Amino acid sequence: MSNLVPEVISECKVEIGCDALELIIEPQEKDLGGFSVRRVLPTRERKMVGPWIFFDHMGPADFPAGNGIDVRPHPHIGIATVTYLFEGEILHRDSLGSLQAIRPGDINLMLAGRGIVHSERETDSQRNSDHRLHGLQLWLALPDADEEVAPAFYHYPGADIPTSIVDGVPLRVMMGNAYGCNSPVRTFAETLYVEAHLQPGQRLTLPDAPERAVYVASGTLHVRDTRIAQYALAVFRHQQGVEVEAVEECRIAVIGGEPLGQRFIDWNFVSSSKERIAQAIEDWQARRFDAVPGDSEEFIPYPTR
Repeated sequence: MSNLVPEVISECKVEIGCDALELIIEPQEKDLGGFSVRRVLPTRERKMVGPWIFFDHMGPADFPAGNGIDVRPHPHIGIATVTYLFEGEILHRDSLGSLQAIRPGDINLMLAGRGIVHSERETDSQRNSDHRLHGLQLWLALPDADEEVAPAFYHYPGADIPTSIVDGVPLRVMMGNAYGCNSPVRTFAETLYVEAHLQPGQRLTLPDAPERAVYVASGTLHVRDTRIAQYALAVFRHQQGVEVEAVEECRIAVIGGEPLGQRFIDWNFVSSSKERIAQAIEDWQARRFDAVPGDSEEFIPYPTR
């Protein structure tokens, strides 16, 4: 949902009583006309967590029949987008010719590499009835060697994502290795992405990773004596045995992995090189990117400031 990038990035709240915590990021929320997005990455204080450079929580948004999302074709370079829905459906099209409905539990991974264009809309059957959209969209920065690879598209049905129960907590290992599970979703560097659903009083020990953070999609967590509110992202120092406890029923996303070094971001373009981003902007303005088959009439212009 890349045209949803607001001008302002998130601010941090740093009132922390637990030495395992580095910082707590409160989201910036933007109303898009009945559709809200909460952004927790990037921030001024923390641009990335491991390879993750962008984290949006979209919705929940309720649409009456005849309305819905219509994200026109727009470009990306230097990243892989990762889309995961709790509710609803998104119809993905891209310049490779991919056409895929994303449904709850699926993981949609689009490798932009040297350049791809995609749109995010809805099927007629979805739009013609009252419906809700709710989910997460994240961007993975790519290692230096993969920033200019050929673009690709990968879709993983929900049934292919490994599940486990750890200390009574049901979880899904979306990407990477954790809790004895190995996700089939393609990664490009050491990457961690786990979803867990905790009941009040349940505890979960976080998997180890060079960098880690926990996003509270619903509910409230405690880390020792520190409260992590709904919609906050808690970034942890590299310590083993860090445990979170649910104050109320919680759905959380654990992200992290290997830091990749400095990345620059401008609109939908990410790169280790400012010059490469400038070239991508020029190419998009000159309409040099490939069109999206079946959705080539519209596009999102590069935003002027």
